[in-house]
Amino acid sequence: MTTATYENTLAFAKEQDQNDPLHKFRKEFHIPTDKNGKEHVYLCGNSLGLQPKNTQKYIQEELNDWSKFGVEGHTEAKHPWMPYHEFLTEKMAKIVGAKPSEVVMMNTLTTNLHLMMVSFYRPTSKKYKIVIESDAFPSDKYAVESQLDFHGFDKKEGLILWKPRKGEELCRFEDLEKIMEEHGDEIALLLIGSTNYYTGQSFPIKKITELGHQHNAKVGIDLAHGAGNIQPNLHENGPDFAVWCSYKYLNSGPGSLGGCFVHERHANDSNLKRFAGWWGHNKQTRFNMRQEFDPIPGAEGWQLSNPPILSMAAIRASLDLFDEAGFDNIRKKSVELTGYLEFLLQEIEGDQIEIITPRNPEERGCQLSIKVKNANKELFNKLMNAGVIADWREPNVIRIAPAPIYNSYEDVYNMVSILKELL
Repeated sequence: MTTATYENTLAFAKEQDQNDPLHKFRKEFHIPTDKNGKEHVYLCGNSLGLQPKNTQKYIQEELNDWSKFGVEGHTEAKHPWMPYHEFLTEKMAKIVGAKPSEVVMMNTLTTNLHLMMVSFYRPTSKKYKIVIESDAFPSDKYAVESQLDFHGFDKKEGLILWKPRKGEELCRFEDLEKIMEEHGDEIALLLIGSTNYYTGQSFPIKKITELGHQHNAKVGIDLAHGAGNIQPNLHENGPDFAVWCSYKYLNSGPGSLGGCFVHERHANDSNLKRFAGWWGHNKQTRFNMRQEFDPIPGAEGWQLSNPPILSMAAIRASLDLFDEAGFDNIRKKSVELTGYLEFLLQEIEGDQIEIITPRNPEERGCQLSIKVKNANKELFNKLMNAGVIADWREPNVIRIAPAPIYNSYEDVYNMVSILKELL
């Protein structure tokens, strides 16, 4: 769908929803309501995804099996707990474009990031610097600074920031190329967020990976705002590792488990250092407690502890919906739905609205970040009071993220209508 076919009417939005093959999935989610029972316009899946209605059922099944079987639930439960993480792997791998052997759900995002840096950030006295985008999510910055400090390097001098040019909001790839040309012999790791949390800019993973590898640096991707939003094609694009959370676009609940990708070229590399735990040990001999550590090939070998089943049950509930919908279909709708949001915002008269997210759908996910001229958080608070759940980021950005699996064209139309009234 192109802007030429969009219409700025409620009737058009309703018609698009009627013709949308994914619209039926909206009823599979709990939509928050006000005290009168009216649904909010929820456009905050980039912060916390909505709860699938079957989540409670999936978790209750595990509670029932725990009460029924006790410890024997590890083998006797309807979904046995011992291999439970394996029930998530294939569906998660499709969403991030990886082979199942390259993916595991475990821990939380920053924990996984540190585990990956143990293996893939191997600094020397001359090649030790780390590159991140200048406005990376703070947790990434804290993590890499602490790794630099841990290895005995100055955390400010060892960190190189890929910055937008003066007066611009977005990072340019040619500026990253220049950084690598000037400092490539000093850079050990590129750690880039696939989709920037603030601007919504989605970076070219394949080009970044090839650039890093040309300079003998490892490449890691933070998919916190990418997994379930864009298709990162991790196997084909080839980064050494990637990490993500599952509570944003993947709708697994607050603080739920994260995911991890390790490219298959590292699957059997016995020279890789790692922090090990027993759940990463050979499954055949894991319970023979006196064995030397024998890592499972692939991403599973980085597991530490037996997984939290209740959290994984919530992830399974959402991944089942993603699998039924098909991620290619979800991404296709995302491009069209965010395109409609962009069209409606551009229809607002005057120059009050500035969209800082790239206009090219290939360079963004579903999120649009907007600046409103001469506005402060008061406008955002009015939006929230009017029933629009979005997200505010200092100093002056409102992030709007129509998640395609449960948001509708009508949601988008209503949000922009309310914004126009407030302006």
